[in-house]
Amino acid sequence: MRPDTHGMAYLDYQATTPLAPEALDAMLPWLRDNFANPHSPHREGRRARAAVEVARDAVATLLPSGGQVTWTSGATEALNWAIKGTTGPIVTLSTEHAAVLDTATAEARLGRELTVLPVGGDGLVDLARAEAAIRPGTGLVAAMLVNNEVGVVQPVAALAGLARAAGALFLCDAVQGYGRVPIPDDCDLIAVSAHKLHGPKGIGALWIRDGVQIDPLLHGGMQEPAGRSGTLSPALCAGFGAAATLMRHRAEADRAHIERLWAVAQDRLGGEWQVNGSVDQRYHGNLNVRRAGLDVARLMSDCRDIAFSAGSACASGSGRPSHVLRALGLPDAEARSSIRLGFGRYTNANDLAQALDRLVQAAARQRVAA
Repeated sequence: MRPDTHGMAYLDYQATTPLAPEALDAMLPWLRDNFANPHSPHREGRRARAAVEVARDAVATLLPSGGQVTWTSGATEALNWAIKGTTGPIVTLSTEHAAVLDTATAEARLGRELTVLPVGGDGLVDLARAEAAIRPGTGLVAAMLVNNEVGVVQPVAALAGLARAAGALFLCDAVQGYGRVPIPDDCDLIAVSAHKLHGPKGIGALWIRDGVQIDPLLHGGMQEPAGRSGTLSPALCAGFGAAATLMRHRAEADRAHIERLWAVAQDRLGGEWQVNGSVDQRYHGNLNVRRAGLDVARLMSDCRDIAFSAGSACASGSGRPSHVLRALGLPDAEARSSIRLGFGRYTNANDLAQALDRLVQAAARQRVAA
């Protein structure tokens, strides 16, 4: 069953994904009837706790072995916790999510050394430059597995290896790649989010390798094993767990569907549209493209029943070009003429083709009018 999008062609999967019906079904009993606090010792509390632990195990199946899943309110909290809970110099990339860059910058204001590595025009970091920066004494290396704006897949396994050789911890922002792109075993900290894989909003997790200790971000009851405080929602945990289980069971089918959708998109977009970032090292459910002279605001107005992004949804409305596109070396004019199209499990190929045809036609009309 396809979730209802109210007649809209939804092409913004990097901002959020439709809630899987199976995830909703898993959540409903804990929203409607089973309201007990999972940290209470009575029978109903223990039942709620059992549901939380089943979900924890389900989320862990898509992560490396030898670590512990700790619930958070989302990936932003997980990334803040991983960065603020560690010590020593930080090395990260210029195309990271603001939850990493802004947090690392805040830590730098407190005295931590910060190195932000540039990327090439393809969006990929130069490993020789990274090796020179990740030296003994580095405390934390943070890199995104799949970029949320342009879909580029970073050489995270190599970066994790460099961090380990230098004695540093490695943090992987796996939000966009979790369940879709393999996560290297050498990670020490991994941030994930439920609503990026057809789970509910408001819950994420930080995976912490066994033996790695980080200072708590939230103080209080220390309900979680790694010291995170706060009363958990069994409903949100159950929804995340169901979404992760579904992602695992549907991995091959989802991957094949994404490739079909990618082929449709490539066919519908002509040579006037240029892909931003690497064409080869990328996740095919994210298509960030530009067209010379495109007025993206007008395109959105002309195609109001097509949901797509003018860049990262986290920064949309700022009026500033995407920091990721600028890091790729695009001039402001080209960055402002870029759009991001995201598709996935519940995207119908015919609907995608029709939506792309309309976007292409609307963009062509702009050129005629000009």
